[in-house]
Amino acid sequence: MPVVLGYDESPGAHRALRIAIEVAAAFDDRLVLVYGAAAPGLTGEEYRSHHEAVRQAGRAGLEHAVGEADRAGVPTVVEVLDEKPAQALIDAAHRHEARVIVVGSWGESPIRGALLGSTPHKLLHMSTVPVLCVPPET
Repeated sequence: MPVVLGYDESPGAHRALRIAIEVAAAFDDRLVLVYGAAAPGLTGEEYRSHHEAVRQAGRAGLEHAVGEADRAGVPTVVEVLDEKPAQALIDAAHRHEARVIVVGSWGESPIRGALLGSTPHKLLHMSTVPVLCVPPET
């Protein structure tokens, strides 16, 4: 049962990567690295350019995560999905029959997360797969 990690190079994601690698290694699981690449807007030339820029940013960030997992001896699968981050993680977790979804948080208040719709907040309310929210380093 793999471990799914939402990774986006944010401060919270760096610590979440380390924790996800530890969990995957402890269970001898693979790590599924997911980046939700839904671009703003729905139509026109701007959408296409935003979409490709978001996908490339996701791929670049995931290369770092793959390198860290490789050094720890944890096999990886990389997915850049054309979905919003929370939905991308939920879909990947179901498709891979994941043990857990790991995601970093920014250390924001629960009210702010609820109002702004943070990915960890959405996952905690929408996912049927257990979610491990990792706070940033202090």
